[in-house]
Amino acid sequence: MTQDSGMPHNPGDPENTDPEATSADRAEAAAEQAEEAQAAQEAQADATEEAELDPTLDADLEEALADVNADEVEAEAAGEEPAGTGASDVEAQLAERTEDLQRLNAEYTNYRRRTERDRQAVIETAKAKVIADMLPVLDDLELAREHGDLEGPLKAFADKFYSTLEKHDLAAFGEEGDAFDPEVHEAVQDLSSGDEQVLGTVLRKGYRVGDKLVRNAMVIIADPSDESGSSEESE
Repeated sequence: MTQDSGMPHNPGDPENTDPEATSADRAEAAAEQAEEAQAAQEAQADATEEAELDPTLDADLEEALADVNADEVEAEAAGEEPAGTGASDVEAQLAERTEDLQRLNAEYTNYRRRTERDRQAVIETAKAKVIADMLPVLDDLELAREHGDLEGPLKAFADKFYSTLEKHDLAAFGEEGDAFDPEVHEAVQDLSSGDEQVLGTVLRKGYRVGDKLVRNAMVIIADPSDESGSSEESE
């Protein structure tokens, strides 16, 4: 025969459970359920907030992309490269620098030619001025030659003097019988009677240095001689 120990046969039966212990368990379970419910509500609120913000963000993003596309279209229409194309920017800068160098080279070439032309003009002007100052000496030597006084050492000097001036492109003009040209001939007397005028007497020769006129020839204008008529009368 089994002796009764005083313990209930089913300790987990609610009738055999301690009322205080059962109440604590229930309170803890209720608290956990409340926390889970709050967490679920917060998660739902976050999801709702994200759902409300997403359309705005999408709209802003689409608007920004539309602006970028519009800028690219305008740049292409204007013949410009869209911003951000590194290779195109480098090519454009290279082309610009090349154009600058070509323009600078052309300007320098023109400057060098202009400088050389101006330098030559200064040289020719200075040379013509020096030769013009020597023309009175040349006139005296020419006068001595006409009178037969150019002999001995004076003749040697005259010959060297003439050759030196000729090396500097000095050329005399103005011979009897040449057509009269008021641009290079200075007339002191006009003995002509017709429309055709020639040099009758050359009082002083004119000179040029290259294409530059150094001195006009001083002359007396006369009528051209009719050599054919003179020869017929003599016959």
